[in-house]
Amino acid sequence: MIDYKLLEALATVIETGGFERAGAVLGLSQSAISQRIRNLEIRTGQPVLLRSPVPKATPAGQQLLNHVQQVQLLERDLAKSLPALSEPATRLRIALNADSLATWWAYAVGEFCLEEALLLDMVVEDQDIALRQMREGDVAACICSNPQPVAGARCVPLGTMTYLPLATPEYIERYFSQGFNELSLRSAPAIIFGPNDQLQHRFLAQSGYHGAFPYHLCPSSEGFVKLALAGMGYGMIPEVQARLEIKAGRLVRIAPGQSLDVELYWHFWRNSGGVIARLTTALKAAHT
Repeated sequence: MIDYKLLEALATVIETGGFERAGAVLGLSQSAISQRIRNLEIRTGQPVLLRSPVPKATPAGQQLLNHVQQVQLLERDLAKSLPALSEPATRLRIALNADSLATWWAYAVGEFCLEEALLLDMVVEDQDIALRQMREGDVAACICSNPQPVAGARCVPLGTMTYLPLATPEYIERYFSQGFNELSLRSAPAIIFGPNDQLQHRFLAQSGYHGAFPYHLCPSSEGFVKLALAGMGYGMIPEVQARLEIKAGRLVRIAPGQSLDVELYWHFWRNSGGVIARLTTALKAAHT
């Protein structure tokens, strides 16, 4: 069996992004953390970390991280029946997209976290690639648009987020006065969340446009809306997030009647214990 203090050191180095910060969290020196990682590598017979400026788990390290996350959740369930084992709170690391975090997420999990004494480490990642964070052992669960679970995990559909291509009336008059066409799309600045954000490309492809277009990068869901309101560009904004702006006429669709639906899925490890099962029930209830 592996000493779980060694696994704890590995998980903390990855979560905090460094040996010194991991030592501060665990109340150990940097050299003590390094020694625990070396002992773990001796025990497994292979490297578990890539010691770059920001440490990253090797494939073997990823397997260990997935294991320790599941064990921590199972230990939490055990503590419910053996209160002497319980700690003040449990931490759960989850990857989710910024739009979910800015809209429905807090309402779905707020009461649950209070009742369960659960602390969340939320990793904001694009919904198209959040599953990679889970596969690499960085998170215990994730929300993404991929319906295919990784080996050893389960996948539950949560529902659909509808995105609208929105901009100000003044912006539309400036760039789309001649209509929504290839010529206007080549020159009209868009707003994209980040380099991995493909919503804009999917919407344009759905509309028959596959060419290049100018764009701003804005890694903030709230900032995204503000940039659109400032007339800097048009972007794919969740309908639920823009309802007031649409009702007031401050944002309108650049292409009347067009939208893009994104299916969201909740991924979690099969042997994660009761807390994940109860969280899954809460998330499903929020979307029914």
